[in-house]
Amino acid sequence: MIEIYKKTIKDKNLIKRRDFSRGSWIYVEDPTAEEINKLHKICHLDKTLLKDAIDPFEVPRLEVENSIVYVFTSVAYKDNERVTTAPLLVAIGEDFICTVSQKPLPFFIKFKEGKLDFSTTQKTKLFIQIFLQINILFNQYLTEINRQLRRVIISPEKIKEKDILQFVSFEETLNTFLSDLNPTIYILRNLLAKKYLKLYKEDEDLVEDILVSTEQIIETCDSNLKSIVNIREAYSTIVTNNLNRVIKILTVLTIILTIPTIIASIYGMNVRLPLESDPFVFWKILGGTFALSLIILLIFMKKDWL
Repeated sequence: MIEIYKKTIKDKNLIKRRDFSRGSWIYVEDPTAEEINKLHKICHLDKTLLKDAIDPFEVPRLEVENSIVYVFTSVAYKDNERVTTAPLLVAIGEDFICTVSQKPLPFFIKFKEGKLDFSTTQKTKLFIQIFLQINILFNQYLTEINRQLRRVIISPEKIKEKDILQFVSFEETLNTFLSDLNPTIYILRNLLAKKYLKLYKEDEDLVEDILVSTEQIIETCDSNLKSIVNIREAYSTIVTNNLNRVIKILTVLTIILTIPTIIASIYGMNVRLPLESDPFVFWKILGGTFALSLIILLIFMKKDWL
């Protein structure tokens, strides 16, 4: 799907156009081979790089071909309740800006519905605004992960198996974020060095803000990963301690119950036994057995074995 939009500084609304013109924003979503050829013909975009943009395993990077700057980045999104990332290509030419993605990225709705103030003729500013929205998405999902981690940290003794499975999902998400955000730092620093795009002072300040924000997101990811590891270790310790306590209790009960079992076995033999003619022998044996079991129990408790 290819959509062409244009909005100058004087325009109030974003205009959807049928044909390409200078200063346009070309929105491309899951392009076909025919559409890739069309983009190559109209804007001279590199076919191979356009195909890379719809590769779900593409990594963030920056390339320049025929005076067109290609910035590959990743966008956080939720897919069937699972948070992951999707690749996005932002290509900046002399008289256009083009975004290419395989999946429909929700944050573009803000641009299309005019909820953000931008103009397609100011390519660099639009590029910076796209990056700002990408960082906002990363922060939103990190805030959600933080909220759930804090809930568990407050009461680690109430952790359940489903929480551990959720932590595994969080860990996978955070590692994906890190693998995508670390190369983004390199891209932003190159942009600040003015090697590829012309930046005005205001633009430089915005790129620096994005760089700082990205570094903070990376630090938050690292911090959350450490928290997950600590929670898992705490859960493992609690489970181990509970298991040891259960084993100790069962061992003590086995030892205590062994005494009446032995006595009952002896007095169950068909031979002459002491006190067999005593009418109160049953109660005496029962009392003695109870006393011995109680003594052993007290010894275990005194030695803190129970």
